[in-house]
Amino acid sequence: MLTVAAVLGALALALAWPVPVLLSRATWPSRAPAVALVLWQAIALAGGLSMIGCLLAFGAAPAGSFPGAVGQLAPVLLAGPIPRGFGALQLASLTLAGAVAVLLMANLAFTAVRAERDRRRQHQLVDMLSDPLPGDPRTRVLAHPVPIAYCVPGIRTTTVLTDGLIAALERDELTAVIAHERTHLDQLHHLVRLAFRAWHSALPWFPIANRAERSVVTLTEMLADDGARRVVGTGALLRALVRVGNAGEAGSYPDAPSGANPDAKMLAARLDRLDGPEDDRVDDGRLPRAVRGVVLAASVALISVPVLGFAGILGIIP
Repeated sequence: MLTVAAVLGALALALAWPVPVLLSRATWPSRAPAVALVLWQAIALAGGLSMIGCLLAFGAAPAGSFPGAVGQLAPVLLAGPIPRGFGALQLASLTLAGAVAVLLMANLAFTAVRAERDRRRQHQLVDMLSDPLPGDPRTRVLAHPVPIAYCVPGIRTTTVLTDGLIAALERDELTAVIAHERTHLDQLHHLVRLAFRAWHSALPWFPIANRAERSVVTLTEMLADDGARRVVGTGALLRALVRVGNAGEAGSYPDAPSGANPDAKMLAARLDRLDGPEDDRVDDGRLPRAVRGVVLAASVALISVPVLGFAGILGIIP
């Protein structure tokens, strides 16, 4: 069990700092945002499981497994005495593991409930204050001079545009913006972002949580850009972004239609990706197959290690 604790602890440390830092600084994710997004999700899941598993393995080591530790500690936890082998460090480790697990799960549930409440309120406001775009009932138009586009996910999805955006763009550029927002909805980007937002909210003092959320937001924006490119081509999308800048992308973050996007770096990264030579405007299909295979295999391996560790902690495997 101590070996399991050491392995999971080392993995948790690696996924808490050096690995996310290196990934956030890498250039290849812009060429393969879907593959990079899978890797980010694997890092977050494996990091959380490894952290909790390390604490459980160390705390349960005297009993040889977590069920064994529960069996020894539960009958005497209040009356005492504590069984031989268990000390303050083991008890603190088990308590901390439970507290971290509850914190993460409770924060995820709270974030999901709050997001659903905000989405319902946004749907109600949009229905009251907007009109359907002629020929496209899934797209609503708000009478507002600022060029803004955003999407509202849920069982009934909606894309929202403003009069200012429609006036500022040509027809193909407007089609690109709508396709961008529809890609967010079709690929369920709001669910991916919700998980990382909950992680950041649960551990706001943890710098990697912020770095991971920002990277995931950028990757989902690039995936939505690729969806628009497949509909109208790169030129129309690039012109739309140049025309309206940050204001036009204010609401492309699902669940956050709240004014201009302050992240100029993200917009710059997207523009650089779209404005390069034609050969550089790549997507997941252009990244070498071997590289994609290695990244996906690494994602599976990252998750497999803590899963196998938990199997040992629970006594499923010796």
